[in-house]
Amino acid sequence: MFGRSGSRQSLGILQVGLLLSALNLFGFASVAQAETISGALSKAYSFSPDLNQQRAATRATDENLPKALGGYRPTITANGDVGLQHQRTTAIGRNPVEDNSTPRNASLVVQETLFNGYRTPNSVRQSESQILQSREILRQSEQSVLANAATAYMNVLRDTAVLDLQRNNVDVLRQQLKQTEDRFQVGEVTRTDVAQAQSSLASGQASAFTAQSNLQTSLAIYRQLIGVDPKNLSPARPIDGLIPTKLDEAVTLSLVEHPTVQSALHNVDALALAAKITQGQLAPTVNLTGTVQKRYDVAGIPDSRFGSASLVGSITVPIYEGGVVYSGVRQAKELLGQAQLQADLAREQVRSVVVSNWGAFQNTRLIIEANRAAVRAAEIALNGVREEAKVGQRTTLDVLNAQQALLTARVNLVTSQRDQVVNSYLLTQSVGRLSATRLGLNVMTYDPTIHYDQVKDKWIGLRTPDGR
Repeated sequence: MFGRSGSRQSLGILQVGLLLSALNLFGFASVAQAETISGALSKAYSFSPDLNQQRAATRATDENLPKALGGYRPTITANGDVGLQHQRTTAIGRNPVEDNSTPRNASLVVQETLFNGYRTPNSVRQSESQILQSREILRQSEQSVLANAATAYMNVLRDTAVLDLQRNNVDVLRQQLKQTEDRFQVGEVTRTDVAQAQSSLASGQASAFTAQSNLQTSLAIYRQLIGVDPKNLSPARPIDGLIPTKLDEAVTLSLVEHPTVQSALHNVDALALAAKITQGQLAPTVNLTGTVQKRYDVAGIPDSRFGSASLVGSITVPIYEGGVVYSGVRQAKELLGQAQLQADLAREQVRSVVVSNWGAFQNTRLIIEANRAAVRAAEIALNGVREEAKVGQRTTLDVLNAQQALLTARVNLVTSQRDQVVNSYLLTQSVGRLSATRLGLNVMTYDPTIHYDQVKDKWIGLRTPDGR
């Protein structure tokens, strides 16, 4: 996985105060073979089962349109029947007469609905709203997959760096313990100093084991989200170019572009049409029915034939259906009201997330500068305490505390630089602009309109466009 030699070199850079990024804690044998965050996100975009199942759900929703358009199309039914018939006729003074026949019938019925209370056009419009809503849900799924993948990528970088820092700290503490034991042998320090050094080493080893466990967890999540094990991860930068320059602009864009808001609005449209569709059941229905029929051996008469053709218009006027439709209309209106409130709630939730992520992203820059200053100061302090301890002005505990303070400052710096990159992705997601296209990923982007165009006008056929 990650080479420790590169990590040691990076730690040396840290110790001379040249830390430019937490990501620079990683050394790689070959830059050409390094995995970039764009490459990892491309794999996640193509591999993600969650994204692929949502694409399938969107394709399934596309079929609502041809189903609704079926209301404009005729229904054609072929009927047939065949049987055996035996007749025996007996008259007084005459011999019985027996006839055997095979009555058969074949008919073709074509029915076209001319009017049904505008349920068909409203169903078509509803299906279009449902399709648009499904696309927004797909876009939200894409955003979540990319944001989670970016977080997993940065978590591996951070946890590997933290593990290297902890292991380096264990090496330093082990050396400190040896020096303390040597000084104890010559009477410069007491057994208490040795015990303090031993305690610090044990605590450092426990922290290293914890860091190793955290890294294993991050590696597993990376594999789950991106589909491959991480190898030679390259540094990553915040995606500042996709982030609006002002908070007000970010909020305004989110209320217009965020898929959660758009999905809620399309749901409002779909439920408004659902109320109209239900109410359409109270309107008259006008049908036109054409029938062609041919019968053989009619009424048991062998070799007889009868043919007919008819074209009949009919109208059905509902008078009272027990109040079921009226209840359905009222229920649909309540569901519409709920959807409108949910749309308002979605706007407020999106606004809240944008403001929160904006603050987190902006503050990480200040946090990074503060942590850099803390690292520089901790390094100077540690060097000073070590020198003072050599002449007896500082105790072993002072040196250990200074060493721990430097370790904490370095871990904080690594964490804050990870947070800056992750927060940039989360902020872009909350605005509604995190997509494979905007990130410029080297993938074949999924276009939901292709399947939509393939099925919207299909009159017949069992196979899906991909051949299933």
